[in-house]
Amino acid sequence: MAISQGKSTRGPSGKRNISMRGKRKFELGRDPAETRLGEKNLRKIRTHGGNFKNRLAEGNTINIINPESNTAENAEIYNVIENKANPNYVRRNIITKGAIVETSAGKAKVTSRPGQDGVINGVLI
Repeated sequence: MAISQGKSTRGPSGKRNISMRGKRKFELGRDPAETRLGEKNLRKIRTHGGNFKNRLAEGNTINIINPESNTAENAEIYNVIENKANPNYVRRNIITKGAIVETSAGKAKVTSRPGQDGVINGVLI
């Protein structure tokens, strides 16, 4: 069964809305990308309007901004330390926005959405 991002079957009070139509192709949702730690691997996905989106399936480098010196550098990711999106993601080394990762430059917080942007950006903390 497809993941739907269409109209909810429940109203604000909790009442059941009877749908006037079925699901539509443009309301289709997809499974989360769940970017893992590993060699860079991109997945190309066709989006609405015929455009394409690069999903990062695996990645092991991060573009880090150092707020003190205001410089950018590329660092290697060793592992995921904390992920508030899901505690289970730490064990599985899954990188999402807001995850704290251990890098060659120190700890960094991920500021990009790897499953949407196709790249891992972060800020040194």
